[in-house]
Amino acid sequence: MVRKNLKKISKSEKLKKFIKKYKVPPEYLSTNRKMVSKAVFIGLFIAFIPMPMQMVLVLAMMPFFKFNVPIALAMCWLSNPFTMPPMYYIEYLTGSYILGSEALCVEMTLEWFSEHLDDIFIDLYFGTLIYAIVGSFTGYWLVNYFWKGSVNRDKKLHRHHRKT
Repeated sequence: MVRKNLKKISKSEKLKKFIKKYKVPPEYLSTNRKMVSKAVFIGLFIAFIPMPMQMVLVLAMMPFFKFNVPIALAMCWLSNPFTMPPMYYIEYLTGSYILGSEALCVEMTLEWFSEHLDDIFIDLYFGTLIYAIVGSFTGYWLVNYFWKGSVNRDKKLHRHHRKT
């Protein structure tokens, strides 16, 4: 269903006018399986990284990788002000557990983070790397799996309707 909606949107006249008006390369708005799955991969990978202006990093990757940019930007929004604290805390705990270091009792204040950034940096980014890799590959695989399933289901329905 999502695949069909993406296809409808990509064929809309408003989108075609937007592309023509702003001279946007059409591959950055393409809605085929490869472009969408790459967008999910890149967007999720960057969403797990604790850094400011994640969307700028997605846009900076445009010249190097071809992917559906709006979907990648939307994937970055998974880490928003509400989800960031628990995401990054879990990443920190995971990193400290795997590296075998003692986890500090974290206070959610800017003062605490500015004082203890050196203490948590390696553990946080090690956990970040783990979640970013696992999360982005899982998202990539799920998009491919469900997209192919949707195509196969449509083919079966089409064959069934042709027979009757």
